[in-house]
Amino acid sequence: MERVIENESAMLGFAAELASVVKAGQLVMLEGELGAGKTFLAAALAYALGVPESVAVASPTFALMHEYPEGSPPLLHADLYRLGSEDELDDVGILDEPEGWLRIVEWGERFVGRLGNPDLLVRIAFAEDDAEGEGRTLSLEGSLASSLASRPRL
Repeated sequence: MERVIENESAMLGFAAELASVVKAGQLVMLEGELGAGKTFLAAALAYALGVPESVAVASPTFALMHEYPEGSPPLLHADLYRLGSEDELDDVGILDEPEGWLRIVEWGERFVGRLGNPDLLVRIAFAEDDAEGEGRTLSLEGSLASSLASRPRL
């Protein structure tokens, strides 16, 4: 399934839709080029799930993982871009998450062998015909993709 996102406001709307279908214990993977909007989507989803806007949801590129227990469900947000092998996942701690947390993982597709298949894989691409550079195309795969397809858009 594909979704065209025209601007940041539309991405916030998509995050709100996603928040209405995700559940504790699920895995959402975000893939795309640098600057495509993976962290923006992760932050928008965190805020849509109740993380207060006073909490800065930032890229975990160097920390590798941030925890947001304020969300409902609580969130683990990981960025695995810098990891070289699956063995390094043990050091990150994402495999040891507390039961009942939603995992949002950027750059996780190459670690599916250890993380498991995602409930939703979102591939974010720059829209080719967008002169202003705000548009994105989202390719959605996994069990949550069909849940999103059957829901009315917000």
